[in-house]
Amino acid sequence: MSLPNVWHHRKVADSSAKGCDLCYKPSTSVLVTPDKQDHFYICQAHLKEVRFCKPIIDQAAVDAKKQKENDDEIIAQAKKEYDEKQRKKKEAEKSGDKDSKGKDKDKGDKSEDEKKDDPKPKDQDKTSTEKASQDEEPRVFELQRTFYQQRLTKKRQAEERKRQVEMSQRNRERLSNPSFFPAVPKDNP
Repeated sequence: MSLPNVWHHRKVADSSAKGCDLCYKPSTSVLVTPDKQDHFYICQAHLKEVRFCKPIIDQAAVDAKKQKENDDEIIAQAKKEYDEKQRKKKEAEKSGDKDSKGKDKDKGDKSEDEKKDDPKPKDQDKTSTEKASQDEEPRVFELQRTFYQQRLTKKRQAEERKRQVEMSQRNRERLSNPSFFPAVPKDNP
């Protein structure tokens, strides 16, 4: 059973943090094989080291993400334009119905509305940039040859230890069974 050299980056809870395999500092980042045969804890800093691993970038996913961002921008612009047209339409209806004093009040209300609307998009932009920076981190890695060989060796050793434990348990069971040993001869010589 071969271990693929494709590792997915996952996060665990702070309470589940364990020592990094390289520097032994507590870490919440885990590299896991796709079929979950093997995993190990690793620091975020090690994931950025070229000598440890390199990211595997799916170009199709990157292109799809860019296309989705472009589509979202176009939709946002269309919504904004539509809202502007609706607001102007309502203003035109109000200005036709009210006298000049009413217009001055509307202008004051508009400026207050605009002030209220401005902070919201800024907050949304901040959260969207934070999400984008989190998404920018690669999630799939390929270990360098030496580290991959170390993982294979550890995996083989663990399997060997497991086999030895099973063998010793079977031997213990055999030895505890009295029918395992030969019986004393009952015939005369």
